Parts: sequence; structure tokens; C-alpha cells
Amino acid sequence: MFSNSKITALVLIALVLTGFGCGNDEAEIASAPIQLNVWGVFDDEDNYDDVVSSYRTLHPNVSIEYREFRFDEYEEELIRALAEGEGPDVFLVHNTWVEQYKSLMQPMPKTITIGYQEVRGRVKKEVVNILRTENTLSERSLKSDFVDVVAQDVIRSYQANEDTAPEDRIFGLPMALDTIALYWNKDLFNAAGIAEAPDTWDEFQEAVIALTKVDKDGNIVQSGVGMGTSENVERASDLLALLMLQNGTEMISSNGRDVTFDKVPSAGVKGVLPGLDATRFYTDFANPTKEVYTWNADQPNSFDAFANGTSAMFFGYAYNLPLLRTTAPKINFAISQVPQIDGGRQANFANYFVMVVSKDSKKSDWAWDFIQYISADEEQNAKYLDSADKPPALRSLISTQLEDEDLSAFASEVLTARSWYHGNDIVAAEEALLELVDTILAGSIEPVDAIELSAQKVEQTL
Repeated sequence: MFSNSKITALVLIALVLTGFGCGNDEAEIASAPIQLNVWGVFDDEDNYDDVVSSYRTLHPNVSIEYREFRFDEYEEELIRALAEGEGPDVFLVHNTWVEQYKSLMQPMPKTITIGYQEVRGRVKKEVVNILRTENTLSERSLKSDFVDVVAQDVIRSYQANEDTAPEDRIFGLPMALDTIALYWNKDLFNAAGIAEAPDTWDEFQEAVIALTKVDKDGNIVQSGVGMGTSENVERASDLLALLMLQNGTEMISSNGRDVTFDKVPSAGVKGVLPGLDATRFYTDFANPTKEVYTWNADQPNSFDAFANGTSAMFFGYAYNLPLLRTTAPKINFAISQVPQIDGGRQANFANYFVMVVSKDSKKSDWAWDFIQYISADEEQNAKYLDSADKPPALRSLISTQLEDEDLSAFASEVLTARSWYHGNDIVAAEEALLELVDTILAGSIEPVDAIELSAQKVEQTL
């Protein structure tokens, strides 16, 4: 379990199994069989085995049943099960879903009471069941132990009832944290005489120009990067949001009530819309009139193009890596940090899931205890990360991956990872950004009007 310093309120009730009088009732509570049902995506049961085994050493009365879903079926199955009272105790939600699902979750309580088994006695050993009441992770510890974006995403306003004042509460904890990084084909870079991945967007543009090849009819036969369009670029809305954040765009107001990526930032230059500038930069790579033109709607999916060697660079997450290795086992590639604006504020884009507890769970204390165990305990979280091959959300584990060939780029980015509140309809918010890309490329309306329209659509989801 957690270190003793984490436990500020501890109630120990020693209950020998052969106990006396009413002590047996407490012993039964401490040792009662508990089954936690956990639902998630992308992980298989093996990723949890080591942590679950360690947890059951402390709590042999607890069994944990994990059920993995395909991502395309997960939300529908989860909503149906929760509505019918058949949902899990613990489930995963994306960091952008927390507000949308908040009414189906219960916040972390201030304390939890759970049972332990201890062996006591110097001569005659006997098994003792005890109940411990422990403080849970505080907001202060959350902010100090996890990278900054986590607190921004999981701390939400909560009002228990109309007679109580709203207060900030923790609604979930992440086991890992993914970011966008730059995958690049070393063979294509070598052939173009480029020794290293670009660190800045200026260098990136130069690399794209050098890596792009067209035939005599002007058709793109080798793309520098899959970027600039909406439908055939993996997570295009994330990539566009990343560029906006790097360019100083304020995506949403501090009170969370107004969308502001179409506005001049509070500390910005009058008349300069960094959100629009970022969108123009993004779409230039699909604009035939631009020197960096390298992509269009006729190209395959950006992941597929990189996997088959017709695109030199690909913006992807750590979760893309296993599929890439399976799809293209012979491709000679490396992964580097995403380019940044030269001299600008460094920013990366967070994409991750958090473990939360169902509001209907009857075993919420145990559920929160397990979530803290796998997410906030450094030793246990490291076991999970090693099994799942994912970057960390805990600050203390970042250094353990900085020399990892696969994960170093992602681990290097988590400290500066950022997110933005998408409102209560994540799909609609992302579609609004993709429509902005299409509108800018089509030139059907003025760019300023296009980004205002996009912001209005996202604001409707708040």
C-alpha cells in the first residue's frame, strides 16, 4: 500500500480470527470477499497481472475482473450497462470525457476504510484482520506527483446536493499519459541527406520540401508528411489543437464557459489571431500553391502512407507503435519529439485515459484504493507501464524512460503536455475543428468567419 506518510488518519481494529464477542463482526467486514469489475480499452488482462497479484497479497479477499472492449463499441456498451445498473465498479474514460461523464461517476472521497490481513505474535503466529481508515490522495499531492495536465483534467467542481456549496474534487487518476510525437523514416531521410529529425517547425518545413517528390504530371509520389487535410490524417483535430496551443492560442476561457480559440489572447497582439495562423500553417501542407505542398485528400491515411514508405514522417502517439511494428516490420524508423516554434513556449498534446469509479458502485472504497494503488504508487505503476509499454503520468517515473528507444520521445514530452476542455460533446467539438480545416482549404468563406463559425459550434457543446 502507500507509504506511512500518506496515512494521516489511521484506525486499527485488531480482530483475531478466533476473536472475542462482537469483534467477530468487525473481522467479517475486514475479510469479506470483494469483487471489483473493471472495464477498459486497449489494455489486455495481462497488463494488469503483476499489479493485481501484488494487490491481492495485501488484500487476499479481493478479486479483480477486467474486461477489455474494442474502442468503437466501448462507449455504447458502457452507457447501456450503467443505465441498466449492470455497469462496472471501475471504468476508463478519456481525459476529454471527464466532464461529459461526471454525472455517472463519484469523486474520490477524503478517506476510505478497507481491510488488511496481518500476521502477529512472536511465538504463536496468528492471522489478524484489521480495518484501516486512510486519507486518499490530496489535490496537493496530485499536483506534485503527476504532470500538470492531469490536475487540469481530473479536478472538477462537485456539489453533493443543493444544500452544500460546490467544491473541487478529484474524479479519476491516469495510469499513463500519451502525447503526439514525430515518427520519421530513416531511410528516406538518409536518401535526402537529412541527418536528424527536425526540432523546429522551420526545420520541419525545410525537411518536407526536401522529402517531397512529384511525378511529371504533378502527382505526389512521396510525401514529406501526412498533414494538412482532415479526413485522411490520423487525429487531425489533435494535431491542429497542438499547433494552436504552441502558437499561444487560448482555447477556452478560464471559467470554462466561452470558446476563445477564435479570439486574440489576453496577452496577444491586437489583430493577430494565433488560432487562425496555426490553422493556415496546418493547411499549407495541403495547399498546391504553397512551397510546402506535400499532401492532399487523394492520399491514403497518414498512418498507412508512413507504414508503406510513401510518406517520410507521421505524427502519432505511442499507441500507434505496436500496430506500426506489426504492419511494417521492416521499416527503418525512429521517434522524436514533436517540433516546436523556435523561441516559443514549448507545448505538447496530451491523450490519455483515467480510471474512475461508478456512482452506483457499492464497493467504492475498495475501487478507489485499487485506482490509487495502480496509478499513484510508483512501484506498482512502473509494473503496469513496463507491461503496457506506455509513457508515464507520474513525474517520478519520467527519468526511467528517457533512454528507452521506443518511449523516450513521449516521456520527454509529458511535462509540457497540455489539453483543452471539449465540452459535453467531444465528437462535435472535434468535427468543428475538422470542418475548419476543410473550409480553409476550400476558400469558400473568409478565414476569420470560418474560425468564428468553428468556435460557435464548439461553444454549443459547453
